[in-house]
Amino acid sequence: MMQVRLDIRTWSEPNLRGHWARRARRAHQQRQTSRTLVRAALTALPPAQGVLDGRRRITVRLTRLGPRRLDSDNLAAALKHVRDGVADAMGLDDGDERLRWLYDQRKAGPDEYAVLVEIDTDDRP
Repeated sequence: MMQVRLDIRTWSEPNLRGHWARRARRAHQQRQTSRTLVRAALTALPPAQGVLDGRRRITVRLTRLGPRRLDSDNLAAALKHVRDGVADAMGLDDGDERLRWLYDQRKAGPDEYAVLVEIDTDDRP
């Protein structure tokens, strides 16, 4: 299993109001940060632990850390751009049938925001 901590803040996007350019910039930054850090972690894995051999099913758990909990639909929306960035790092579409996405959240301190990314494979081809 591979774990990466992304020190980024996620918001419940459907509940936010604001200028479209600000929302687009936030989405771009979340996706780019996720892609860069996850790609670096995948590259650092020894070849024997490679996640992307093309045959395995991959489970990705995204855990949001923040001072307040979100309901399930807002949690998925808040992690949308992180999900896209993780899929980009693996060179897959986020709707690929080999990928299984799980969402979770944990309460953190008043000013602590992050996303934990855990990637695990099913050893069966």
